This record gives sequence, structure tokens and C-alpha cells, in this order.
Amino acid sequence: MESFKALLIEERDGKVESGFVRMDEGQLDPGNVTIRVAYSSVNYKDALAATGAGKIIRRFPCVGGIDLSGVVVDSADPRFKAGDPVIATSFDIGVAHHGGYAEYARVPGDWVVPLPAGLSLFDSMVLGTAGFTAALGIVRMEENGLRPDKGPVIVTGATGGVGSLAIDMLAKLGYHVVALTGKESESEFLRGLGAAEILLRQSLDLSKIRPLDSARWAGAVDNLGGDVLAWIASTMQQGGTIASIGLAASMKLNTTVAPFILRGVSLLGVDSGYIREPYRSGVWQRLATDLMPPHLASLARRISFDELPQVFEEYIAGRAKGRVVVEIAGG
Repeated sequence: MESFKALLIEERDGKVESGFVRMDEGQLDPGNVTIRVAYSSVNYKDALAATGAGKIIRRFPCVGGIDLSGVVVDSADPRFKAGDPVIATSFDIGVAHHGGYAEYARVPGDWVVPLPAGLSLFDSMVLGTAGFTAALGIVRMEENGLRPDKGPVIVTGATGGVGSLAIDMLAKLGYHVVALTGKESESEFLRGLGAAEILLRQSLDLSKIRPLDSARWAGAVDNLGGDVLAWIASTMQQGGTIASIGLAASMKLNTTVAPFILRGVSLLGVDSGYIREPYRSGVWQRLATDLMPPHLASLARRISFDELPQVFEEYIAGRAKGRVVVEIAGG
């Protein structure tokens, strides 16, 4: 293996910096599956890590990129062989183990999932951690009894990666989806994904959240946390279910037990980082079949590896929309 290009995140004099470097095989992290990376993606977590805006990286130096898809070039794991198309996301990738922003990656076999039939390497990264997380939230809510005939489902952070993919998936399954957003200008974009209603975040009075308010939602996919999640809990229907996925607004939650003990509301924590097999592959199989978002192509924006550093600020500033796929080696 010749030297290869990577985006390395380092800490110098207490400041986090990232930039392109050349690496060799000996600098890859331990693992038993070596992958030539075709594509990666950009997540809010990646932007926080690469810019130092959030304390995401758990060891320095570290190649960024929590997602990758590519082709196995060498494997000591009997489940994989050279030439196999695969996906690797989550676990320590891109935060404590060299990640997808490099032409090669080496990871433990337990972190690798075979590319499901029906998905391309590119499409798997349009989905990436965002799509996997959205799908995992939906699967968890289904297991908790959510069905389209139960009532509307609200999705917060609607224009982000997880939010937009969740809307697309839920609408395909027949749910009445309400998109909560602070971006009125994106209403048509959200309707195009299948949102039946648009609810503007600025229309909510979050300074006066009642323990129980008018029951509205059978389900909720929340990417924000904080007061929005507290308001959602107070407005859930009897037996409603909430998938708590993100903390883009706040990691704090100031609420009461009233929705949970008087309406039987379930608050489901969705941790896509450490869900293991066979559950992980099962969710990816759903993403290749009934949960495949019908508008996946319109959500994707492809950039070259060289363009990657310029994109992080869009995420930090809250301007990101849909999904950004990074072409590392292509395929």
C-alpha cells in the first residue's frame, strides 16, 4: 500500500486543528479489516470534531469521519474477504479511531456491515450515520407500538440530515408527518420530502411549558433536546412514543413526570453508536428495502475530498441542509 491522503485532526497548544496529511499503512489503527474508502459523509459531529467547536475527539491525533463505505482490501475476519463492499459507521470511528476521511481505513470486523443488496456505496453514505439513526429511531418506535393509524408524528430539526431522512422514511410508510423547523424558507423543501404540515419553531412559546398540554402527537423524532423536547413530551397523545436522537438545541431536559405516568408516554433513547449485531445489520437491511427514502437522490450533495474542510462551517452555523457525501476514492 502506497502512502495515502487523510484529514488528520490534531491538538496543538490546546487548540484543535485539522488538515490534509500523507499517511502510510503503519499509521493505521489496529483492526482486522482494511478498507479502501470510496465515500464518507459529513455529520454535525464531524464538524464539531474537525473544528474543535465541540469536545468530540477522544484521542489526538485522529483521522476524522464517523462514516465510511468502501471495498475490503485485506481481512483477517472470516466474515469478510477482499473485494467485499462494506459499510462502517459508529463505535469509535472518527473520534478515537482513525475514520473515513482517508483513502484507507482499518477497523475491527465487529464494526463492519456488508453492503446490503439494493444499496450502492454512494447511497449508503447519503444515508450514513444520519440515515441509520433515523431508521433506528423509527424501528424503536414501531417496536413500541407506533403505527400510521395512531396519529401524527412530529420531527424536529427537520432540515438536518437525521430530520430530513426521517421525514422521507415516515412519509413513505404512510405517517402524517409534521416538520418542526426554524427555517420558514425551507417549507417547500420539507413538503417535497413528504411533510404534511410545517410548524415553525418560533411559533412556540417555550417559556410557558405546561406539565400536560393538548395531546397532539402519536410519535416524535427529536433532534434538538432542551425545551423543545420538554414541550413535545407535554403534547404527546396517550401511549405516545418519542425517539430522542439529538441535542442540537440543548442536552438539558427540564420537564415533569406527568406525561410519562398520566399519559403513558415512552421516551426512547436512540444510541446509534454502539448498537451491535444482528440489530445493526437488520436496520441496514430495512434501509435497503421498506425504509429506503424515496427522495434520497435529492437530499445528496457530492463534494470532492479537497472541498471537505470548507463545508464544516455550514454545520457549525446551522446552514446545512440534507446530506453531504465526500468522494474519497469513488466506486
